[in-house]
Amino acid sequence: MDPKKRSSDKATQEMLERMYEAGIENAWDRLEQQEPQCGFGRLGICCRNCAMGPCRIDPFEEGPQAGVCGATADTIAARNLVRMVAGGAAAHSDHGRDIAHTFKLVVENESSDYMIKDERKLKEVAARYGIETKDRQIKEIARDLSEAVMTEFGKQEGTLISASAYPPPARQKVWKEFGVTPRSIDREIVEIMHRTHIGVGSDYKNLVKQGLRACLSDGWGGSLIATELSDILFGSPQPIRFGANLGVLEAKQVNIVVHGHEPTLSDIIVAV
Repeated sequence: MDPKKRSSDKATQEMLERMYEAGIENAWDRLEQQEPQCGFGRLGICCRNCAMGPCRIDPFEEGPQAGVCGATADTIAARNLVRMVAGGAAAHSDHGRDIAHTFKLVVENESSDYMIKDERKLKEVAARYGIETKDRQIKEIARDLSEAVMTEFGKQEGTLISASAYPPPARQKVWKEFGVTPRSIDREIVEIMHRTHIGVGSDYKNLVKQGLRACLSDGWGGSLIATELSDILFGSPQPIRFGANLGVLEAKQVNIVVHGHEPTLSDIIVAV
């Protein structure tokens, strides 16, 4: 085992050596156990979206060139790609949904352990959503914003408010021209699962276009909501000097590593 072939990061290389000596398995070990990986899968030309599969396309054109449903290599590859987009957008945007629920808890519950730490950011975000902020109580503004962001996940008509309140007009124009302006976060994810089911979407260009719309619903919807509400609840980030990489671990004390990508838990643990 050569750790330099597995990572260019020196701290990771050292940790890999320790794990090897201790007999602890890691992702690189499991990857080697998979070799050789499925060639059809690596090319994206196998499909198991329905019970008549799995189907595969022969890349050398000597075997099947379509699945049972008639899907070609382009269709199968596009379906596989956009289903991965749906999974990623669902996971990423659900971070935003969780923080939106926490924000709603703060608004509705006076005894909540969470609180609004950045009132300036609250007013700034509320204004982007068309919410009046002048001469209003913070909780009133927060309540209106909470309702607005929760609606972004499952709205049935129109497009995302955030997709028109944040991006430059020139970018919005491009989205409109290509027909990829995101409507609601959950809707775009559901539509991917619908279109990639047997007997539905077969045009790989339209499938990929729907994948783009779902990406935008996450980036300018769920992910943006998570970022903005995190600033409001936990305070807008400020640059600090601190350790990095495995250097954040202290050798002579118990270290509790909390995933900070969704900070609702880590923030309260630090406060305690």
